[in-house]
Amino acid sequence: MVNLRTVRSGPDVQAAELNGAIAKQPRNPVLYARRASFHLAAGKTDAAVQDIDYAIELDDAPGEFYLTKARALRAKGQLQSAIAAAAEAQKRGYNPPELHLLLAEANLAARRYDNSLDYLDRVLREQPDNASALFYKGLVYSALRDTIQALDYLRASVARAPKQPEILHQLAYLLNANRQPAIAAAYIERGLQADNKYAALWYDRGRVFDLAGQSDSAVRQYARAIQLDTTLYRADYRLGLYYFKAKQHAKAIPLLRRARRRSQYLPNLGEMLAESYEWTGQTQQAWVAYRQLVKQFPGDKHYTFKVWKVGQRLPQPILDSLKVVYGAPPIPRRAPTVAPSTFDSLPSRAPALLTPR
Repeated sequence: MVNLRTVRSGPDVQAAELNGAIAKQPRNPVLYARRASFHLAAGKTDAAVQDIDYAIELDDAPGEFYLTKARALRAKGQLQSAIAAAAEAQKRGYNPPELHLLLAEANLAARRYDNSLDYLDRVLREQPDNASALFYKGLVYSALRDTIQALDYLRASVARAPKQPEILHQLAYLLNANRQPAIAAAYIERGLQADNKYAALWYDRGRVFDLAGQSDSAVRQYARAIQLDTTLYRADYRLGLYYFKAKQHAKAIPLLRRARRRSQYLPNLGEMLAESYEWTGQTQQAWVAYRQLVKQFPGDKHYTFKVWKVGQRLPQPILDSLKVVYGAPPIPRRAPTVAPSTFDSLPSRAPALLTPR
């Protein structure tokens, strides 16, 4: 019997196995293009771009080379360059569904929704059961605030790819956003059965508990999501919000600070962070946080007053140095002679441009 432990496989190994062939045929562009695909599958985007660029240098005729380049550039986050590479493939008469799907996703990311729908329709005309195309079409309609069509397409995608965690997450996320947590829960559990380390699904699970009024259970799900993916800023925000409401400000601060680095427009995020600094006696950080809110929401009287109020507690040399760095704040029109001893409650006037669900 074959000892499976000794069998070497995977894209890394496949790429390495091409090295010998390339050494024998160093001017063969197909070998470089094939190795680029293996590098891309292994997540080595820089190596993939280097190989596919050399393949194109040797032979710039094959359109499929440009699709590989577009995929590699998209994986690197170079959106416009990826679209340009895909356009080069089209110029060479290369128009498979895979190319249209890439262009659809790239245009979705660029918020060119009409273009994205056009490419998705092309894919679905040839491949009506393409789960990825149905998925992206659901995301486009979600971005366009057409919830009914978004849910229809996401459900259609799930029907064709029932164990794909990202599709299940997006469907559950949208259901939660529309206050249908009981329906979302079934999709979440299916997704976690397929991949119990998919952080976004744990966040979705937390929202189900939150919407059911079970905040203690929700907190455990958010904590699990953060443990699995430290970039999941919505989980940071929700967990920070829980600790803020529980007046555990020291625990709230690092979570809210992380969330703010990724999205400063989460509802009341900046003020919760500023108040948490106040409650924990971090007056200098509180002043800076309120000053940033004044810049973010110019003309807001509440934030302008808070900058003045917190500044009264700082030694004048420190306050002067902060004003040099962050700019002197506007003076409140009617500042009281004595700052009130209690902290003001959170206002709802700051706009929530990116509201997490």
